[in-house]
Formats: sequence, C-alpha cells, structure tokens
Amino acid sequence: MEEYDEEIEVVVPVEETEVDSLAIGKTLWTEITAGVGIWGAFRPVISFVLSLIPFLYLGQHFNRKHQRGFDWFLLQIPLAFTVVLWLLLYLWSIFDAWRDASVTVANSYDQS
Repeated sequence: MEEYDEEIEVVVPVEETEVDSLAIGKTLWTEITAGVGIWGAFRPVISFVLSLIPFLYLGQHFNRKHQRGFDWFLLQIPLAFTVVLWLLLYLWSIFDAWRDASVTVANSYDQS
C-alpha cells in the first residue's frame, strides 16, 4: 500500500449573521408563555381565581360558557336545600336526642 502525502483541505463557507436581540427576546417570550402570549398564559389563572367566588360560577362565565354557568347556578339550588335540610335534620336530631334523654330522665325521676 502506498501512502499518500497529499492533504485535502475542505473549506466550508460560513455566513455570519448579526444576532438580533429583539428576535432573541421574542423567542424567549414565546418559550416562557408557551406560544400563547401573556393573556393565554394567565387566562387559566384568572379563571381559577374567579371560580373561587362561591355560588356565582364566574369562572365559567369568564370562559364564555354562560349556559354551563347558568345551569350550575340552577343546579346548586336543590343541592343547597339538601345541605340546608341536612344541617337542619342534623341539628334537629341533636335537639331531639337531648329532649328524649331529658324526658327519659324526668320519667325515671318521677317513678322513683
């Protein structure tokens, strides 16, 4: 085998472009906000905060789901009655147990 003493030089042309700081800023902003901008990034947060206000379902209205917000508002009425009635039943059962125990004690005291 013969050795070749020749060297091959490969020259690749390089295009040098200036770095645009505005383009870098736009790219970083797009990456930070997931490409949806500042409003798109914070919209779920605002919707969540509005939905924390009880009984009004403002998060649904904020998302322009007015029918769903209205339906859930109407749905909460029987649920609220259920909770209120459950609370009244619970308090009544406490009072009734106390009253029955008092009557039993009074009857046993009268019999002795």
